[in-house]
Amino acid sequence: MKRVGLIGCGAIGTVLAEAIERKLVVCDELVIFDVDAAKAEKLKDSLKFPVKIMPNVDELLASKPSIIVEAASQQAVREYYNKILAANIDFIIMSTGALLDLNTNTPKLHFPSGAIGGLDAISPAALAGINEVTLTTRKPPKALGKTNSQEETVYEGYAEEAARQFPREMNVAATLALTVKPAKVKVQVVSDPTVLRNTHQIHVKWRYGEMTMQFANDPHPDNPHTSALAAWSAINLLKSQLEKNQTNLF
Repeated sequence: MKRVGLIGCGAIGTVLAEAIERKLVVCDELVIFDVDAAKAEKLKDSLKFPVKIMPNVDELLASKPSIIVEAASQQAVREYYNKILAANIDFIIMSTGALLDLNTNTPKLHFPSGAIGGLDAISPAALAGINEVTLTTRKPPKALGKTNSQEETVYEGYAEEAARQFPREMNVAATLALTVKPAKVKVQVVSDPTVLRNTHQIHVKWRYGEMTMQFANDPHPDNPHTSALAAWSAINLLKSQLEKNQTNLF
């Protein structure tokens, strides 16, 4: 039986579960866990697809899922990371900020591109040698928990600290930092009341040239702290990973 585990039943977890129900991702059963049991119950009740609620991560692991997706928080990653990898289960992580403090040298770990793209170009550039990477993120004040009426720079520094200061909003900085490691990513976070979308501009200077990319994403309607694209990037990664695992069986 092809079983998918899900940790976190909020906005992103719900989008992922709905994609499974619509058969955009093919599996036989979804097993879910959330520290807020009411969220797990609400998600299960909204689906017709076979869903089992697990009372804790140990029982989720005991159900032997083919793959587990984290859509909860950086704290959840830190708490369950070693346990899940010790069980030799593929693990897709959304809250990539937590990975900056963990050993990521394992083929069982996967993380999606999240609210940005172009990592397939940035990664080989990093291998050749990167001179400078900058990320400028502009979000509506609500997405940053702010109420400013004029543009305000709320952070300038490096990706690691940005991901710590904004654990829900700046996993994109962590994803970029993990891709270009050991190069450092300079980050500016701007609370801008004139923008309606979460906008990320990336500029890379590398050994053989330069790259500039910009992504303007609608905030998720149920969670303004994240972009809808982040959820769909996880869905796409889950789909491809399940298909890859199926191919490896033959």
